[in-house]
Amino acid sequence: MATDERARPPARYGLLLVTLIAAYLVAAVTDTRSGGAIHVAFVAAIGLLAVRHTRPWPWPAWLAAGAALATAVAAGAGATSGSKPAEGAADIWNGLLLLATVVIIVGRVLRLEQVTAQSIYGALSAYLLIGLMFASWFGAIGFLASAPFFTGGQPANAETVQYFSFTTLTTLGYGDFTAGGSLGRALAVLDAIAGQVFLATLVARLVSAYGTSRR
Repeated sequence: MATDERARPPARYGLLLVTLIAAYLVAAVTDTRSGGAIHVAFVAAIGLLAVRHTRPWPWPAWLAAGAALATAVAAGAGATSGSKPAEGAADIWNGLLLLATVVIIVGRVLRLEQVTAQSIYGALSAYLLIGLMFASWFGAIGFLASAPFFTGGQPANAETVQYFSFTTLTTLGYGDFTAGGSLGRALAVLDAIAGQVFLATLVARLVSAYGTSRR
C-alpha cells in the first residue's frame, strides 16, 4: 500500500449513502421553489461528505472547495428565483458538482486494497450520484430549451426528471416519459449506458471480491 494511502483515515461511505437516499426521496416528493434550494443544499453536503476523508488537501483543493461553497449560495438563490435561466444554471451547477463527486468516490474506491462493506457503500453511492447527476442535466435542459423536454407536453419538474433519470439508468424503460429533443435523447442514452456499465463492471466486481485483498 502506498504511503499516502496508509496516512489517510479509512473511507466510510455509509453516511453518504444515507444522505443520497434522503436527497432522492426529498426531490421525489417536493415540487416547490424551496425544494430546489433544499436540493442544492443536499448536493453541497454530498460533495463535502465525499471528500471529508481526503488528507492532506493541497491548496487547489481548498480553493475548489471554497468556490463550490460560494457558488452553492448563488445556485440556491437561482433555484428559488422563479427565473428559468437561473433555475437551469442551478441545475447545471448541481450536475457538475455531482459529476466531480462521482469521480472522487470511484477513484477512492478503486484505490482501496481490501474490498469491504465500505467499498460496496461507496460504489452504490456513486451509482445513485450518476442518477441524480443526469436528473440535474435533464432539468437544466427543461429550463433552458425552448421546446418541452418531454414529448406530449408532460411537465419537466424535479419529480419527473428524477423519475425519468433513474428508470433510464436502470434500463426499465416504462415509456411513460420520453425525451423529445435530440440533446435530451443523447443524454438519456448516456444515462442508460452509464448505469449498465457501472453495475456490470465496478459493482459486480466489488461484490464478487468482497472480503478479499487485491492489488
